[in-house]
Amino acid sequence: MERLVVGLGNPGPRYAGTRHNVGFEVVSALADAEGIPLGEQGFHSLYGSGMIAGQSTALLLPQTFMNDSGRAVRAALGAWPGVAPSRSLLVVYDDLDLPVGRIRLRPSGRAGGQRGMESIIVALGGEDFARLRFGIGRPVAPEPIRDWVLSPFEPSVEGEAQRTIDRAVEAIRHWLSHGIESAMDQYNRTHPMAPGHG
Repeated sequence: MERLVVGLGNPGPRYAGTRHNVGFEVVSALADAEGIPLGEQGFHSLYGSGMIAGQSTALLLPQTFMNDSGRAVRAALGAWPGVAPSRSLLVVYDDLDLPVGRIRLRPSGRAGGQRGMESIIVALGGEDFARLRFGIGRPVAPEPIRDWVLSPFEPSVEGEAQRTIDRAVEAIRHWLSHGIESAMDQYNRTHPMAPGHG
């Protein structure tokens, strides 16, 4: 295995379709587009593998619950020693500090309060791995953050959220083909909101 793409979320139907599960949704959309079933069980995860953009790639959905995602990622990396985190791992997760419609790729960095990322950083002993942050925005009205992230996107932004999932899939393919710096240059720009764009 040459590359590992991990989508963060919580397992089970209760959490399906929530903002906190967009990492699952992005990686599942990539799997569907590439014809890769995510039916294998192992590493405390569901996963599948295949060739994407010319790279032998595993797609992983940890089933540990968000706060313990690091256990799954560490187990997978232990089984695939060819995947070096600093050049071959990408983690996809939700970000409160980006608005809906924005994604941002980075080669490394802190968790920014995202519990799944905190778990992975602790499990791997460092922050030196690529990540794709998917904007979910913050609540406008007073609402506990937990309730916000564990609820679905409101109907007014559902379409934009889906277009952003599609764009995130493109960004992952670009990362696989060209690396993180090129993907950042291409996809970190503000996404135009032109009618019909997507």
